[in-house]
Amino acid sequence: MKTFNLKPANVEKKWLLIDAEGLVVGRLASIIATRLRGKHKPTYTPNVDCGDNIIVVNAEKVVFTGKKMTDKKFYWHTGHPGGIKERSMDKIIGGKHPERVVLKAVERMLPKESPLARQQMSNLRVYAGPDHPHEAQSPEVLDVAALNRKNSRA
Repeated sequence: MKTFNLKPANVEKKWLLIDAEGLVVGRLASIIATRLRGKHKPTYTPNVDCGDNIIVVNAEKVVFTGKKMTDKKFYWHTGHPGGIKERSMDKIIGGKHPERVVLKAVERMLPKESPLARQQMSNLRVYAGPDHPHEAQSPEVLDVAALNRKNSRA
């Protein structure tokens, strides 16, 4: 029996649409990362981009479990003395780019700093509102909330 290796020319990509309203961020991000890598397919090959194209809408309406919305802090340093800054999750979601919460959660679940990870991240499109410009691709709807009862919060 021979090991099957998928060639990049033989990859079949689907377009998936996910409505993130009321979904838990970590669970949503892990499902998206699995689909982006192609690990849900029997033809998965680790060194080939064999995942699907994913569109996420309503990213500003994602939820967190517990008190993460107010207690979880993100830190960064400006490079100047005393330049440590912090921002809580509710400030990020209420800010100018709330879709970055989902983008960064998925990005941190993919392999680090590799050309393949950057290529797989380019297959993800996240929009804060309910509209997206990808109607021509006729994406299939993936109901993440129906996969597991813990995926959504009431």
